[in-house]
Amino acid sequence: MIHQYSDADLILNPDGSVYHLNLLPEDIADTIITVGDQDRVADVSAFFDRLELQKGKREFITHTGYIGKKRISVISTGIGTDNIDIVLNELDALVNIDLKTRKEKPKKKSLEIVRVGTSGTLQDDIPVDSILVSEYALGMDSLMHYYARNYSDDEQQLQQAIDKHFADIKGITPYVCASDLSLLTNVGDGAMKGITVTAPGFYAPQGRTLRAKHGIPFLNERLQNFKFGDRRITNFEMETAGIYALSKVLGHKALSVNAILANRKKGTFSAKPQKTIMNAIVFALKNIIKL
Repeated sequence: MIHQYSDADLILNPDGSVYHLNLLPEDIADTIITVGDQDRVADVSAFFDRLELQKGKREFITHTGYIGKKRISVISTGIGTDNIDIVLNELDALVNIDLKTRKEKPKKKSLEIVRVGTSGTLQDDIPVDSILVSEYALGMDSLMHYYARNYSDDEQQLQQAIDKHFADIKGITPYVCASDLSLLTNVGDGAMKGITVTAPGFYAPQGRTLRAKHGIPFLNERLQNFKFGDRRITNFEMETAGIYALSKVLGHKALSVNAILANRKKGTFSAKPQKTIMNAIVFALKNIIKL
C-alpha cells in the first residue's frame, strides 16, 4: 500500500521545500553531517573542495558540497531531540516521499547520518579533549515514546539492564538504541567507544546545579556506576539517542562522534575547546570520505 500524506502532515513551503529545513530533494547528499551549532556548519564546509549550496531557515543551516568525488551535506540541528524530531523526519521526507504527489516512494533510500558534537564525560579516566564515538545511546528524553519501534536482541538486553538500574527513579523511562555497525566500524575507527547518555536539558538533567535545586542529586553517580558486560556509560550530550532511534525507525544509518570538552567527575573543562571540536570534525571527515 502506497501512503499519501495530507497538507497538515507533510507541510511544504511555497517553493515545494520541506517546511523547517527549507530544502528540496536535490539539495542534500546521501551522506549528512549534523552539528548543533549554526556556526559549526561553516567550520565543516571549509574543508570542502567545492561548495554548491548554502541554505538556511531558523536554526537549520545547510551546506552541501564535495570533498573530491564525495558529496556531503552538513546541517545544523540546534540543541535537543525536539529539533532532531524535525530534522530526521524532514530529511527522510526529502528522499523517501515524492513531494509533488505527497506519496511514499516504493523504493526507499538510506542516508548516512553522522553527528559531530560536543560532550562531557562521566568517567574520570576519559580525558578532556579526546574523541569518543557512541556505540549505544541512552535517551533520558521522551521522544521515542511517541514512535513505534523494534529492538534488536542486543538493544533489548541493554534496555532490560537499564530498566532495572533506574527502576527506583520516578518519572524517568530511558530508551536505548545502537549505532549503525558499518558506520561504527568505518567512521568510528580509531576512537574510544561507549554508551552515550542523551539528556533532555543542560543543567539538572546533566547533574548540574546552579540556583535551582536538583530533584535527583545522585543521577550522575547512578549513571557512572552502570555496567553492561564490559560496557559502561561514558558521556553526556543532547541529541544522539534521538538521531539513532529515529534513523533506525526510518531505515537510515547513524553514528555520533563526540568531542569531549568536560570531565564531569573531575569538574574540569577544556582549555582549547575549539581545537578539540576541529579535531573531531577532521576525524569524522577523514573517515567519511572513505565510505
